[in-house]
Amino acid sequence: MNLETVVYERDEHVGVIRLNRPERMNAVIEQMYLDLQTVLNEVAGDSGVRAAILTGTTLKREGKVKQAFCAGADLREHAAGTRTPLQQREYIMLAHETTRRLHDLHLPVIAAVNGPARGAGSELALNCDFLFMADRASLAFTETGLGTFIGGGVTRHLTRLVGMQAAKYLVYSGKVLSGQEAVAMGLAMRSFPIDDLFQECMSFACALAKRAPISIAFAKELIQAAPQRDLPAVLLAEAEAILACMKTKDWHEGIASFAEKREPVFEGK
Repeated sequence: MNLETVVYERDEHVGVIRLNRPERMNAVIEQMYLDLQTVLNEVAGDSGVRAAILTGTTLKREGKVKQAFCAGADLREHAAGTRTPLQQREYIMLAHETTRRLHDLHLPVIAAVNGPARGAGSELALNCDFLFMADRASLAFTETGLGTFIGGGVTRHLTRLVGMQAAKYLVYSGKVLSGQEAVAMGLAMRSFPIDDLFQECMSFACALAKRAPISIAFAKELIQAAPQRDLPAVLLAEAEAILACMKTKDWHEGIASFAEKREPVFEGK
C-alpha cells in the first residue's frame, strides 16, 4: 500500500500504522486523515488482523534521532489562510470522521506515543483503546493557548479517563504531561523507555491477537457503549453477545482447549 503520509504493514496478526511526515513532526494535514481512513478500511476488511498499533516515525538529521508521534495540526497549512469557511468545516468533519473510525474499529488499537503528541495527535491517541507512552514522550491539549478548541471526542474521552476536574485542568491549562505523569493521572496505561516502547506494545498486541476475535469485538462494542445504557440494557446486550458467541466455532474451540489443557487456536468464526 503506497500512501503519502502513512506507512502501514502487517506483522502476522498485528497491523502497524505509522504516521509519516517526520520532517513536520507528523503534523496532520487533509491527506494524512485521508490516508488514515484508507488504512483503517484496510484493517477493518482484513480478517487476519486482530490488533493494531498506531505510532509515529523518527527524523534522522545530522546523526541525531528525533522522535515524533504527532505534533497536532500543521499550523503552517492553517496560517496560509487559504481555506474558505466551507473548506474549514470540511476539514474539521474529515478529522472527526477519521477519529470516529479509529474509535469504532472492531479490534483493539494501541497508541504507542513515541514522541510529542499535541492537539490532533492527542486526539488520535485518545481514540485508541490503550495509550502507551515513552517515558520522555509528552502529551498535551494545547488548543486553548492557540485560540482554537479540542476535537475528536476529547471532551468525552478525557473526562471518562481522568474525571471532570482533571480534564478541565488539562484542557484549560494546556499542561504538558510526560509519559510517567500521564500514567499517574490515569490518562496513559503504561510508560516505558523509548527503546522498549514499540516491543512492549507489540508484545501486548500479540497477546490480544491470541484471544477470540469475536469475543474481543463484542467486548469493545459493549464496554464503549455501557456508559450510555442503563443496567437492563447492559444485561440484555451482554446476553445477546453471549448467545452469539455460543454459536461460533471459536466457542467450541475454547471449551475443547480448556478440557484438553492446551492453548486455544481461534479463527474468528
